[in-house]
Amino acid sequence: MIKTYNPTSPGIRSRKTLIRDVDDVKPHKKLTKAAKGTVGRNNGRISVRHRERGAKRNYRIIDFKRDKHGIPGKVATIEHDPNRGCNIALIHYTDGEKRYILAPEGLKRGMEVQSGENVSVEVGNALPLHKIPLSTKIHNLEMSPGRGGQIARGAGNYAMIMAIEGNYANVKLPSGEVRKILRNCYATIGDLSNADLRHTRTGKAGKSRHLGWRPAVRGVAMGTEAHPHGGSYSDTGIGMPSPKTPWGQKTRGKKTRKRKNTDKFIIKRKTKRK
Repeated sequence: MIKTYNPTSPGIRSRKTLIRDVDDVKPHKKLTKAAKGTVGRNNGRISVRHRERGAKRNYRIIDFKRDKHGIPGKVATIEHDPNRGCNIALIHYTDGEKRYILAPEGLKRGMEVQSGENVSVEVGNALPLHKIPLSTKIHNLEMSPGRGGQIARGAGNYAMIMAIEGNYANVKLPSGEVRKILRNCYATIGDLSNADLRHTRTGKAGKSRHLGWRPAVRGVAMGTEAHPHGGSYSDTGIGMPSPKTPWGQKTRGKKTRKRKNTDKFIIKRKTKRK
């Protein structure tokens, strides 16, 4: 659900925030660690522009592998994670161990979750792809068995199994791409929480700085020495002849995929933006 505000200040006039249905508790200390190091830099050089550390926060250690097979666990709390869009759930397993998992929509405090080949197909349970019925919404999908979930981990995202053919499952990814994935890879049932996160608005630049985003300058506002779009509009600009990066690479329609050896696993390319 989205919350709007009365225009008591310019910064709050257009602000829209997400009302999160989470428990007001502190994170489990043994499952957190300090977020240290630089952001967007590699050995001091900027590798990703417009990024910074942002507000101080601890990283929550998430169980993406879901490898506690056959051991049931109970959802103790649903918590907010400042490092990701979806909520997280603290699971108390019967053997005494505690772990964080990504919280799908509909997962409530007190529910039981489990992973394994012979568990029921219910929200929060993790199963191999060949044990999941077709057209079931899944998230935290593995690309290689035992490696841990890598696909469909953002707020509101989910994938869907289209078919099982031999050793592979045809899975429709959040981008619209249909891809072959080994049938032994694990995935979790359900779509992730906080689907309305895409409709939020920060309202002011300071909020973006807290989230770790630095200001971005338009290329047309720069000089010719800093950007191909810089200088006079009559000489350069976005449409002459095509948009470019600060280093002169084309940005519209240029293919950047380099892993050609995995093209054989792609059945259908992702949906094009209109």
